[in-house]
Amino acid sequence: MKKLLIVVDMQKDFIDGALGTKEARAIVPNVKKKIEEYQANKEDVLFTLDTHENDYLETQEGKKLPVVHCIRGTNGWGLHEALKEFPGRRFEKNTFGSADLAEFLKNKEYASIELIGLCTDICVISNALLIKAFLPEMPIRVDASCCAGVTPESHENALNAMKVCQIEVI
Repeated sequence: MKKLLIVVDMQKDFIDGALGTKEARAIVPNVKKKIEEYQANKEDVLFTLDTHENDYLETQEGKKLPVVHCIRGTNGWGLHEALKEFPGRRFEKNTFGSADLAEFLKNKEYASIELIGLCTDICVISNALLIKAFLPEMPIRVDASCCAGVTPESHENALNAMKVCQIEVI
């Protein structure tokens, strides 16, 4: 049975755009290497894309985080240059966790699922817990060296929360 790698929101706006951080920029080589390893072993790789529309500031998220980012079709919405050429299905999501991704995974068989990407404390943890809810017996892991949070502290908090929820952190 194959393994699955889910690359969460490795988009320009989260790396070197509107919400970029030095920690996000620092993980790009690790993320690229991890994707290359999965693809070299003929494992599956999927990507999520945080996707907002022009009315973002009028949404609940936009009111709580009034920084316009990941507007569909903009440069910041795209995957980082180092990652955009990798093949793999893209799941657009307008909220932190992708219900479409979790629903898709219900009908698939994998030996394990690994998540990497941004932000550990928002979208990585949301997707990991959502998948765990849909697939409670699936081994799920998160590679901390391929993730970054809004802050280093919130990154660590999210990793600890996932450990308590039986998600392996490597």
